[in-house]
Order: sequence, then C-alpha cells, then structure tokens
Amino acid sequence: MTKIADIRAKSPDELSGMLIELRKEQFNLRFQRATGQLEAVGRIRAVRRDIARVKTILAERSRPASPAKA
Repeated sequence: MTKIADIRAKSPDELSGMLIELRKEQFNLRFQRATGQLEAVGRIRAVRRDIARVKTILAERSRPASPAKA
C-alpha cells in the first residue's frame, strides 16, 4: 500500500505511469484469482485502493483552484 504523501510528491507524468503499472498488476491479479493461483488475496484490495488514490490526486490537480469566498 502506497502512502498518500508519496503519491502527492510525484509529478503528473509519474502518477500516470504509476496508474498504468497498478492497472497491469490488477489485471494480473484478477487472472491469478480466476485460475486459482492467487495466494495474496489482500493484494487485490490494496491495488484497487492505490488506483483510487492516484486517480483522486490526478483529479485534484486537474481541477482549477476555487476562489475563496469572503
């Protein structure tokens, strides 16, 4: 499981690359589960949550900063 501070420290390009790698890992874990070869079943949940973390940070950065209301 990746810490949120580590994810926030990365550039958008690094986050995109990380997202691709996590999705590949998720794909491989799904196949292992389907064929009965998966031993670390908790890893599926951790990868899914890491994907959500990365996507959340990317979405936060793509949104314009909202002006403070006074």
